[in-house]
Amino acid sequence: MSTKNEANVLQMIRAPFLSSIISPLLAGTFLSAHIQETFSIEGFLLVLIMGLGLHAATNTYNDIYDTLQGTDRVNRNRNEFSGGSGILIQFPHLKNQMFRVARYSLLIALAATIFLMFVIKRELWLHLWLLYLLSAFFSKYYTAVPFKLAGRGWGEVSVWFAFGPMAILIAAVSQNVGLHPHIIMLMPVTGISTLSILLIGQLIDKPADEQTGKHGVAVRAGGRFTAWLYITVQLFLIINIVTAAYFMQSGGRWLLLSVLPYLIILPAIIPDLLQHHYNPGQLKSIAKKNVQLHLLFSLLLSAGLLIRFLR
Repeated sequence: MSTKNEANVLQMIRAPFLSSIISPLLAGTFLSAHIQETFSIEGFLLVLIMGLGLHAATNTYNDIYDTLQGTDRVNRNRNEFSGGSGILIQFPHLKNQMFRVARYSLLIALAATIFLMFVIKRELWLHLWLLYLLSAFFSKYYTAVPFKLAGRGWGEVSVWFAFGPMAILIAAVSQNVGLHPHIIMLMPVTGISTLSILLIGQLIDKPADEQTGKHGVAVRAGGRFTAWLYITVQLFLIINIVTAAYFMQSGGRWLLLSVLPYLIILPAIIPDLLQHHYNPGQLKSIAKKNVQLHLLFSLLLSAGLLIRFLR
């Protein structure tokens, strides 16, 4: 139970950010449905529960350990697009409750994984359990010791991998599709879109991360390098989508819908990012545009794949 003056569960799991896992699950599901020429509603609902549970645990653990390790306490640039929620700074007595929320989220995801076994082919069980266990590992040890992936240069890789290849593949598995060539082709894009949010967030949080030893790419390589890395991965995403649309042939052109936001929003982001990569105040408005880009891309990618399946 939460009171008017305390954070509720939706705030603890940072519910608005759950869209980052919904997008690849939808994309992987619609693409797999096209491959199979059939759609498993049970598989989709179970993988959605699994994905939301794992992402909720990730968000909650990340908030807990960022506060315990001091990052959130020294972060003066926290905002709705980057940094933690600051719940434990304002309400330190909620720590045990947040740990319970994280653990229950993992248990909910575990239950969905078990039920998925009865929906998918037996030969896909190994894929299913490897993906669950690796996701559960990332959810806690992205920030928790002893691994602390975000502080040792592996945070960017794990975010891309979790929200790209892993999420697309688990959605495919839920529809009884494995490593089909079209699945492999789509694997990078949703992870890149989510990674772009992390990169700009790191630029905003750089002063706090430097103080507390959270050594992501912005701290290790500097703001200008991170800005160019952001531009590079976004351009790679566009190339990936265009290439996938070409090789998927039948209805593949519908994937090109997802490129439209990049033609409109990305040209407005790039010059500002290169000019203000060191200025947290200016970066907050850039982060807002990038989140809008991420959401529009995610929506149009799923819509394009759905249209392709329905045709």
